[in-house]
Amino acid sequence: MCGIVGYIGRNEAVPVLLDGLRRLEYRGYDSAGIATLGNGRIDVRKKTGRIANLAELIAQSPIAGHAGISHTRWATHGGISDENAHPHSDRSGRLFLCHNGVIENYASLREQLVREGHEFQGQTDTEVLTHLVGKHYDEAGGAPGSARLVTALREALRHVVGTYGIILMHADAPDVIVGARRGSPLVIGIGKGENFFASDVSAVVAHTQQAVYLKDFDIAVLGADDFEITSLLGGASGYEVTKVEFSADDVSKGDFPHYMLKEIFEQPETIRDATRGRLSHEEATAKLGGLGMTPEELRNIDRIILTGCGTAAHAAMCGEYIIEALAHIPVEVEFASEFRYRQLPLPKNTLVFCISQSGETADTLAALRESRRKGLRTLGICNNVASTIARESDGGCYMHAGPEIGVAATKSFTSQVTILTLIALLLGRMRHLSTTEGMRIIGEIEALPDKVRRILEQTDHIRRIAEKYAKSQAMMFLGRQFNYPVAMEGALKMKEISYIHASGHPSAELKHGIIALITPELPTVVIAPEDSVFEKNLSNIEEVRARKGPIIAIGTEGHEEALRRVADDLITIPACPDYLSPILTSIPLQLLAYHTAVALGCDVDKPRNLAKSVTVE
Repeated sequence: MCGIVGYIGRNEAVPVLLDGLRRLEYRGYDSAGIATLGNGRIDVRKKTGRIANLAELIAQSPIAGHAGISHTRWATHGGISDENAHPHSDRSGRLFLCHNGVIENYASLREQLVREGHEFQGQTDTEVLTHLVGKHYDEAGGAPGSARLVTALREALRHVVGTYGIILMHADAPDVIVGARRGSPLVIGIGKGENFFASDVSAVVAHTQQAVYLKDFDIAVLGADDFEITSLLGGASGYEVTKVEFSADDVSKGDFPHYMLKEIFEQPETIRDATRGRLSHEEATAKLGGLGMTPEELRNIDRIILTGCGTAAHAAMCGEYIIEALAHIPVEVEFASEFRYRQLPLPKNTLVFCISQSGETADTLAALRESRRKGLRTLGICNNVASTIARESDGGCYMHAGPEIGVAATKSFTSQVTILTLIALLLGRMRHLSTTEGMRIIGEIEALPDKVRRILEQTDHIRRIAEKYAKSQAMMFLGRQFNYPVAMEGALKMKEISYIHASGHPSAELKHGIIALITPELPTVVIAPEDSVFEKNLSNIEEVRARKGPIIAIGTEGHEEALRRVADDLITIPACPDYLSPILTSIPLQLLAYHTAVALGCDVDKPRNLAKSVTVE
């Protein structure tokens, strides 16, 4: 949630900061602000709405300086207003701060500061934090400047309960900007004669591909030519300079009208990248060295827990079916937000996978830490090799899907399901799958990219179906077995970007209550590939049809005849084994949601009330 960009160097800060904010706008777009430091003073501009509103304000009332901090907000504490936009200042007006995260004890801190005479302009926890740092700066001894500012920040943060990724600057310290992190990502971009802060490296990849990902409790001081990282508790903090794996072109839309559509069409490549170097024809199995587990340790697994949030949780549900089918190991899926609050029996031979595209999802990170606290082997599946989940887990698998900018997850879902399939193959070959069966599975996995391309060729057909039903007030999604989680994911995509109320259910649950919702005005999407429950799904379609409910069916090429008789509209996928069908059936639903949102004039990449990375509870 929210985006942070900071700059110090020899160039004007405003163009760099605005460009970075635009690249991070998917993280929050309720309001935005910039503060620049020049000629011994700090100027600030803040505006509700999109980055374009802020850019227009600055064009009308310019600010200048070679150092600056900026923020694009997704509101948590306090309403959406210019006053609540970041950066916030302390009461001196010489210190400004941007913050991602939540200060849980801000109310008691605010009461204390009010008693001491502080006055607040807005309602945010960030303004309270800014005043707290300013208070300790005023009280600190020594000469004005960066050392005093770091001392004040360190003292203020000792009183804070919660999460933060913050950057700040003070007019008394014109040669530095300062940042700190606990629980909310913050990265340093290392340039030549310039340095950067950002909450996501995509904001600065146009300027540098050298990055340092801060750890919890790090405090960093950036100058134009150098930087220093220390610990909140004092002393130096070790760090590693990382080369960013993608370029500025990778975070552009290219010729596509939206990031979401670009990312949907990238899936043949991202699925292939998820399997690259991980399939062994010689041994008819998957090679996943990143798990960091010996064959004996993997064979001793009695139970697997998959945990994640949102789309990652739906991928985990697909993984449950796939692993149980191929490896015959009991699997349980837990929402990460519930995992650490449950009294969950955790036998010692339980293996936990934490799934997160960003690797920074707050609830999933908390689940990871709880699992490790209980002594369980805990692995990550994420898309960011330098993320907190990647660093704190005992091992795992990287998705290698490249940056996903669209708020609605698409390619990350299919990459996660692909990796879970590789895990199922690896574990299955260690237990009961024959070499012949392993080779057959590998062949089917390697065929996926071309099959996905064939589905993408139907985009115009799916667009016409979307336009037909775009004015619906609600939609229902049904699927069974491997495709029940896909029904839930399809409903989530429709809700996220078109704002149509949608729900996903197991097909067989239709007659157990939800059939009451069927009307001629409620389209039902039924995922009915040619599989072991096809006839059962066909029967459910008949039940909807008997009540005059419109039917959109997802079926298998070569087996359309039965579905054409009962469905109003049909989208086909290439034939595949049951356990791979979620990868293929999810893609028509992504396109259906996308084209519906476009038909309704919705902002596909920046849906209301949503942000890409949920880094707060």
